[in-house]
Amino acid sequence: MTLTPKDMLAKLVSFNTESQRSNLELIHFCRDYLAGLGVDSRIVPSPDGQKANLYATIGPQAAGGIVLSGHTDVVPVAGQDWSSDPWTLTERDGRLYGRGACDMKGFDAIALALVPEMLKAPLKRPVHIALSYDEEVGCQGVRVMIKDMVQAGFAPSAVIVGEPSMMQVVTGHKGGMRMRTTVRGHAVHSSRVHAGVPAVMIAAELIHWHNEVMAENKARTPADTGFEPPYTTLHVGVVQGGTAVNITAEHCSFTHEVRCIPGESDEAYEQRYRAKLAEVEARMQAIAPETGIDFEVTSYTPAMGPEQGGAAETLCRRLTGDNGSHVVSYGTEGGLFQRAGWSTVVCGPGDIAQAHQPDEFLSVDQLEKGTQFVRGVIAELSR
Repeated sequence: MTLTPKDMLAKLVSFNTESQRSNLELIHFCRDYLAGLGVDSRIVPSPDGQKANLYATIGPQAAGGIVLSGHTDVVPVAGQDWSSDPWTLTERDGRLYGRGACDMKGFDAIALALVPEMLKAPLKRPVHIALSYDEEVGCQGVRVMIKDMVQAGFAPSAVIVGEPSMMQVVTGHKGGMRMRTTVRGHAVHSSRVHAGVPAVMIAAELIHWHNEVMAENKARTPADTGFEPPYTTLHVGVVQGGTAVNITAEHCSFTHEVRCIPGESDEAYEQRYRAKLAEVEARMQAIAPETGIDFEVTSYTPAMGPEQGGAAETLCRRLTGDNGSHVVSYGTEGGLFQRAGWSTVVCGPGDIAQAHQPDEFLSVDQLEKGTQFVRGVIAELSR
């Protein structure tokens, strides 16, 4: 089967791989497509077997080579106003509309569609294609895949994570830690507030702690980090609690996050927050011993930092001609590949401003530029 990048993108978009759903239909299509070209692939399932990663090697079974990395899951379309079916790739005015067209099935499609060209090329070093699940919910799948790749003896020279960067070479991004805190209070009539432990008000104190720490970061962080904003941010996104205005709330929970600039430690923020929780919990339990605070880290994705003379950066700058300095505040799987010891950059087609939006699109021009870029990778590995 031979498909153009646009044809392949249409096929990939047609699979509804919202993160709450299975991606197995798409993964099995990729496996069968590669097998039809004579390429073996390895499927690495999720612990529950409902999702899977896939990776494959084209070219000689040799050390080095380049990983073309992409995720297969997309964010939900529920509640969004789309002008066309999000699961049907639709071309209008030089744009290819569809959920995931930009983030990031466009890069996946290019890598897969060019496999026949990879097979015809005189590759001296291999191309590795790596497709993951659940990037959008904390980069869950790639962790399993990287572990499997390491155990299989993979030692690539470079990893290119094809997130939408308008084909600019992104050498750094913030890390991200997502958390959930639940305050267990003691309910009394609000006229006797001194005898209760109001979970909502306790939660408000903890939420305000995030603002205080972020203000400290803003005051002490140099403005030339390259990030926007240039400091580590803390944010609370969802709060749920309370039953009535005249009852001290028995429960309140909230979800929150820290986005660290490279060089700062998410774990350090966690330890500092845990110390705050211990102090607040002691005050609560002095009034009602059964009260307390439950805390969990729901996901953690490390930052990706610029590498001094990194192989991935050197290669991508040569292929794109981009010599600018680019870092981004969102997270990717790049930090996890880098933590495995592999030189990594983010470079892919499309504008991140389109990610997660209704009427998400990838321009035809960016699809073509991404295609020429991967062709450059093939040529590089054939030298």
